[in-house]
Amino acid sequence: MNPALLIRLRPSTPWRLAPASGAGLEATPVLHSDSLYSAVTLAFDQLNLLEEWLNATAAPYAAPAVRFTSAFPWQRSYLYVPPPAGLWPPRGASAKVRWKGASLIPSSVVAALLRGETVSEDQWAVDGPSGCLVPAASRSATGPFRFVLRSSAAVDRVTGGHVEPHAASCVQFAPASGLWCAAQFSNPTTYAVWAPKLQAAFRLLADSGVGGMRSRGFGRSRSVDFQPGLLNELLLGAAAPASSGAWWLLSLMNPGAHDEVNWSAGHYELTSRTGRVGSRHGAGRQKLTTRMVREGSVLVSPQAPGGRVLDVAPEGCAHPVYRAGYAVSLPIPWPVTE
Repeated sequence: MNPALLIRLRPSTPWRLAPASGAGLEATPVLHSDSLYSAVTLAFDQLNLLEEWLNATAAPYAAPAVRFTSAFPWQRSYLYVPPPAGLWPPRGASAKVRWKGASLIPSSVVAALLRGETVSEDQWAVDGPSGCLVPAASRSATGPFRFVLRSSAAVDRVTGGHVEPHAASCVQFAPASGLWCAAQFSNPTTYAVWAPKLQAAFRLLADSGVGGMRSRGFGRSRSVDFQPGLLNELLLGAAAPASSGAWWLLSLMNPGAHDEVNWSAGHYELTSRTGRVGSRHGAGRQKLTTRMVREGSVLVSPQAPGGRVLDVAPEGCAHPVYRAGYAVSLPIPWPVTE
């Protein structure tokens, strides 16, 4: 497999990660891969590496040098992931644990499921507020995060007579918890070129913040940890199995012209992605909406899904605005329903 870099962010403040609906009183614990790519792109702009970065990752009809998973929670030694569709909830499991209530599970549990092992109801419990599967021994402790409301008020500074209160939902991470993602490189050469630059970009993002409400100090991290390796080994502790034609998505994906996905098979869900332009030119304008395949989907394809990058600049924007729909996936045994 291609080399990868596992990145762990250790938040020092709450993060405002808006859901697809954009509702202020809702939040999501996942920083989706297209938003992560946008954040890294803006960081490279500040590092005066924007043109080089776009040439390496957004050139039409060329495979990107770097592609990202989405960013998911981690806690202590557990990396949380969306379980492969069709594998969760585990078949034959006792109703003692509300398995279906867990939308994020440790990657070690996925590894056990792929080996055909049974998930013990005595070892795991579902943390209701976060929707994460946590060790039963820590049932009295929190999961990796909680959703919290932060209130503020806009005051008319001219007259002082008008106050407009409002609230927003945020993600508050527990101690020894945060968000992880992985950058996957096209070959060892691109790893040697881009891994050090990505480390600089993520350290900049740790200081400047990611997500909404950054002007109020949200979205910042106290440190960033980096671990090189192969993605399958970093997540599942094992070498990638021989391809059986099923691929577990760890990123959003927009199918490319050369993808040969069998859409009548597999287990997948679609989502709509929008957002606002974050550059200095046209900041705040709404991007074009794109339909994408969700993380956790299982796609059936003779080769690993590739995906593509899209220009989602609104009409009249002075420059392209790229949405990364490149797929990061791992092969899994098939069929997963048996």
